[in-house]
Amino acid sequence: MRVQQQLDTLEVFLRLFVFVEELKNIYFDAPDGAIDMSVLAILLFVGTMALSLWATMRVRQVYGKFSQLPASSGASGAETAATILRQEGIYDVQIVEHDEILGDHYDPIHKRLVLSRDNFHGTSTAALGVAAHECGHAIQHKQAYAPLQWRMASVGLTTFASQIVLWLPLLGMFTGFLNTGLALIFVAGAWGILMLFNLITLPVEFDASARARLVLKQTGLIQTIEEETAVAKVLRAAAWTYVAAFITSLVYFLLHVLPLLGGRRE
Repeated sequence: MRVQQQLDTLEVFLRLFVFVEELKNIYFDAPDGAIDMSVLAILLFVGTMALSLWATMRVRQVYGKFSQLPASSGASGAETAATILRQEGIYDVQIVEHDEILGDHYDPIHKRLVLSRDNFHGTSTAALGVAAHECGHAIQHKQAYAPLQWRMASVGLTTFASQIVLWLPLLGMFTGFLNTGLALIFVAGAWGILMLFNLITLPVEFDASARARLVLKQTGLIQTIEEETAVAKVLRAAAWTYVAAFITSLVYFLLHVLPLLGGRRE
């Protein structure tokens, strides 16, 4: 996990470096107010970065707070997931444990519900909320929930697009390729794909959280108003990370497509 965190940090700095170079190529050499646009672009970049950091810190803070509040049912996250899946008639999903903190997810390809160690064994309201949320995705999968199907179908294209926005500008800095209209179209298109993927993700995540809150109450795994409120706050904080990702990708898309629409490149 420590190595992955270092790689993530390196990618953030690389993206920052690439972004600044892109701004120089797209705006600084262009006429008529381009400098003002570049300043606006930098401010938007800083704003979206701050929003993403705030969302990440917020979810960790809220999760940390409510991981100290035990659920009165006494069920662990793994037991919660098993109960919900059984109630929904889902018997082909494996519940597994892993070491990454807040790396919980549902894997629709291998039909695995992956819980971090704290949430797998934990009996807190936070652990139950996270486990139920991932079960919400498994229920979506069983019911062929359309936005989840769209997101699954677009994973390969989105992975390709993420590589374009990272490496194509970096290549352009050394070859001058970024100065061509074709390169800008590629990068703008890739950000458009990422933006649409993040947009599709929003209803998927909001629906999974709504299902989680409902099923926890129906099964009696959450029994008091205080526990319901705690689960709601944890899931709401997590939702902000997806909202931040969408806003960031939307801003990047607009920053790359506006020069094309404005005819800044011949």
